[in-house]
Amino acid sequence: MKFFKPFYIQPRFFYVGIGIVVLFALSYFIPVLFNVAQLSILVLILLFFLDFLIVFIGKNKIEATRILPDKFSNGDKNQIKLEIRNNYSFTIHLEIIDEIPEQFQVRDFKIKDVVSSRKSKTIQYNLKPTERGEYYFGSLNVYAASILNIVAKRFTFQSGAMVPTYPSFKQLKKFELLNINQNSLEYGLKKVRRLGHSMEFEQIKDYVLGDDLRTINWKATAKKNQLMVNQFQDEKSQPVYSIIDKGRIMKMPFNGLSLLDYAINASLVISNVVLKKHDKAGMLSFSKRIENVVVAERRSSQMQLILEALHNVKTDFFESDFSRLYSSIKRHITHRSLILMYTNFETLDGLERQLPYLKAIAKSHLLVIIFFKNTELNSLIENKAETIEQVYDKVIAEKFAFEKRLIVNELKKYGIHSILTTPENLTIDTINKYLEIKARGLL
Repeated sequence: MKFFKPFYIQPRFFYVGIGIVVLFALSYFIPVLFNVAQLSILVLILLFFLDFLIVFIGKNKIEATRILPDKFSNGDKNQIKLEIRNNYSFTIHLEIIDEIPEQFQVRDFKIKDVVSSRKSKTIQYNLKPTERGEYYFGSLNVYAASILNIVAKRFTFQSGAMVPTYPSFKQLKKFELLNINQNSLEYGLKKVRRLGHSMEFEQIKDYVLGDDLRTINWKATAKKNQLMVNQFQDEKSQPVYSIIDKGRIMKMPFNGLSLLDYAINASLVISNVVLKKHDKAGMLSFSKRIENVVVAERRSSQMQLILEALHNVKTDFFESDFSRLYSSIKRHITHRSLILMYTNFETLDGLERQLPYLKAIAKSHLLVIIFFKNTELNSLIENKAETIEQVYDKVIAEKFAFEKRLIVNELKKYGIHSILTTPENLTIDTINKYLEIKARGLL
């Protein structure tokens, strides 16, 4: 039985068989076709056994290896490589079925290719995970057939591989260099004019266009008979915390990813930016409890700690407890810090319930509330309404969009900074806000 287990009859055999049956049926009306049908069935049987011998004689005629990355980047395309070696003495036709993880819900994954005699070939395909966790691969099945393509032999390789999926670490490469240059401007980073400075003196230098006139050193100017300015060092080692709301309001999906996963990916990138700017990066998440706490530090292992903490963010999307968050921040974050809070408010009433806690946090820290535009509403607003029902839908959509803008104004009234952004622009907008705060010396 083991001998016949990898044995598969190809569809071509059945197509030819159906054609022979049709010939037999037509021979009832055209007798000469009866002999043709008999000859055809004899030829088919001979080719069947010939193809069987060609494909099944010998061992290890096909070698295959699946090359997986150490970890997947969530929300990004991850490349998988298949190394195929043909040890047959003739060109082989391959049908590759890789048992990819169940999270992708792909039931018809299939790759067809041709590999020449005694040659190797690399086949690549991409997978885009949309949730964090462990992804288990099954067997790599390779079906080999000759040019006759009547029978095929199945070869099975590499059963039971696992790849963990982490927050989108691929985005780190895009924003690795934060000195504003042409490339970073293409990604959407804005060059912000510096409005303030620290009080730590560095040097006296020649005045150039754009320097702050308030920093002119008049004594040095009189001495050298040209404008001289004081240069101050940037504030460094300031604590920056990414606080992620993992409650039910962050469950809304967008392009396959939940708002929670967008917030996690953005937190990873902004933490890397913060460390590159010589500040201290930390994080925590909250819903019913405060979890995944990483104290803001600037050390070589900080990014790995944050990456692991973000990878381990788990939630059942309960109602978020902002009062518990406030008490935790007051108890554990004792130095004035920049707090980037990823959450979402759909209505002004929803904000007002949490506003007392947000105002209390903003008294001791520089608080930035980051929440999301509902992009589905934009399509309703932009589309022309043709029926009464569509008019109602459009009015309600405009009301919700207007409430988002009211939320921004309400937060501004109490000195709380905010970012209202779309999920795909979350990372860029967060980085720009951080750079603006640094440039203006607000922290």
